[in-house]
Amino acid sequence: MFYVYILQNPAGRFYIGHSNDLDRRISQHNDPHYTGTRTTKRFPGPWTLVYHEEYRTRSEAMKREKQLKHIRNREVIQKIISSAGRVPRPRD
Repeated sequence: MFYVYILQNPAGRFYIGHSNDLDRRISQHNDPHYTGTRTTKRFPGPWTLVYHEEYRTRSEAMKREKQLKHIRNREVIQKIISSAGRVPRPRD
């Protein structure tokens, strides 16, 4: 399973990405020592999962990620998030 996700920081900035392990990826975005998340390192967190979609293949997830990243209107992103409601982060 692959996921397209939207994170949000306390300042209201959004980050859109995809992963096959949502929990690991969110942890990486919030880990100050992890170097593979340039965008979320430039802007203070914590980054919180506010939306996600599931896909069977990486290719499908990447296509959807690209669609979402091309939406420049912040209000449209907020409508997508609110249409599904807030997604609680899974706990162990």
